[in-house]
Amino acid sequence: MNMAGEQRIAAPRQRVWAALNDPEILRASIPGCQSLEKIASDRFAATVEVKVGPIGARFKAGVTLTNLNPPHGYTLMLEGNGGIAGSMKGSATVRLDDEAGGTRVAYEADAQVGGRMAQLGGPIIDATAKQLTGKFFNRFGELVGGTKNVAATGTGSVASAGAASGNVAASARSGLPMAWILAIVVAALTGFLIGRGQGEDSSDWIGVAVGALLIVVAGAAFEYGRRSAATIVMLDNAQLKRLLDGAKE
Repeated sequence: MNMAGEQRIAAPRQRVWAALNDPEILRASIPGCQSLEKIASDRFAATVEVKVGPIGARFKAGVTLTNLNPPHGYTLMLEGNGGIAGSMKGSATVRLDDEAGGTRVAYEADAQVGGRMAQLGGPIIDATAKQLTGKFFNRFGELVGGTKNVAATGTGSVASAGAASGNVAASARSGLPMAWILAIVVAALTGFLIGRGQGEDSSDWIGVAVGALLIVVAGAAFEYGRRSAATIVMLDNAQLKRLLDGAKE
């Protein structure tokens, strides 16, 4: 299997290089990674669960870094064993280059797969490798590039809290009429059943009426309680002043 490509990471090259040597970031980025331990400055031990087509396996892998050229790149040597599912051996060359607003990560990989997985054929193995590589870089970019905008998130949280408060208030207003409607329906149904029971089997009809009353009232009470649950929104003095000033206008 041969594969090559490049990805842009929205972070300085020095930060990307440090992340490519950080076991915690790598563990969080590698799909299916159960553990990743740095056992030497240039060696890692990993446990990764991989599924290729219908075959899934847990690989115990050793990773060695060679041709170290910080912060420009290195060569990664990989050997893994997945038991009866198969084995894997390969290498990948990683190169980092500065790019406007971030870092370009280029890679070239060459790997051999043995055992049951090798019987699946090249196209399935290649497609799986590309999918896993894409997932890795997506997660790696999120962790290293810091794609979340703190200011925007904070503003969005305040707006969402206000919208949620409005929705809760609307739900509370609409919950009361619904409770009254259910109460009227229950009263009518109970009266009908009790009246219907003024015959030979009155005790049976009254039992049905009371049972229906309890079930529907319990359901109505639960729904009303759920709808009227209030969300507490905390406002600081500055936000409260802006709201009061807006109301005066």
